[in-house]
Amino acid sequence: MVGFDPGAQGAALSPEEAALAGSAAGMVTRALISPFDILKIRFQLQIERVSSQRPEGKYQGLFQASRCILSEEGLSAFWKGHIPAQLLSICFGAVQFASFQFLTEVAHKSTPYDSQTAGVHFLCGGLSACSATVVCQPLDTLRTRFAAQGEPKVYRSLRHAVSTMCRSEGILAFYRGLIPTLTAVFPYAGLQFFSYNVFKNLLAPPPTSGSSGGNLRSLVCGSGAGIISKTLTYPFDLFKKRLQVGGFEAARVHFGQVRSYRGLVDCMVQIAKEEGVRGFFKGLSPSLVKAALSTGFTFFWYEVFLDVMRDLKQRRRATGLAR
Repeated sequence: MVGFDPGAQGAALSPEEAALAGSAAGMVTRALISPFDILKIRFQLQIERVSSQRPEGKYQGLFQASRCILSEEGLSAFWKGHIPAQLLSICFGAVQFASFQFLTEVAHKSTPYDSQTAGVHFLCGGLSACSATVVCQPLDTLRTRFAAQGEPKVYRSLRHAVSTMCRSEGILAFYRGLIPTLTAVFPYAGLQFFSYNVFKNLLAPPPTSGSSGGNLRSLVCGSGAGIISKTLTYPFDLFKKRLQVGGFEAARVHFGQVRSYRGLVDCMVQIAKEEGVRGFFKGLSPSLVKAALSTGFTFFWYEVFLDVMRDLKQRRRATGLAR
């Protein structure tokens, strides 16, 4: 069960244990879904219209883009920026799930609402993601830049990227796109936890059925939650990516035109004018695939690691009572 579970009694988990499970889930999930993240970012940063009838940009579809990246940059290109991405996933998962565990416990003990209701999960999920975003935004910016650069590479390593950005753009460069990120992450994460809670309740087996498959239900429910939340909040993710690579034109010219934006509103206006409404949803297809897999695997592995830790606590408790 995700969040504070009042029925867990002696097996209840602390925010520290939730942080450990969240970071482990983020690490495993990131390694599995990295190729879809690379594809999504390349589409989001492409200025030209995406059209199979009148090809303008370099990337036109999932399979065409995959073949193009593979032939030009090799298989390892699908894991570009994997180190900052892994650091991001581990850090984000730890902060988000620890915050969520803490906030749902506070909501249960300090308000008349049960910690396992969908509404509490929406609010606590949004707030926990916002706190994780503020902490992890520099890693997200680094991940985006590594994924955006082609060949030859602008940044040779994580240390080189950090030093170059600090020297040429200043420390605030690491927080570009923070406003649209926070604007999108609250409803996005809130909808994730809300939908996951709803799906888990809908697909829960009758108490007398004795059926298993709880981890499989977590995967299915998480995938559905990821698709819903990503579709409803996708444009803000695109705005964030465009703003994060501002001043990074040297690495973007390899796949088309580049643009500089003065801020969030200017970014929205320029995209609407030059790329149309469809421009707000560039990269949606790989993003939905990635969101389904990412959210599904995150909740799946999180629940797996939680079950392992609960079993260990129960065994220790039983051993202590036996003595």
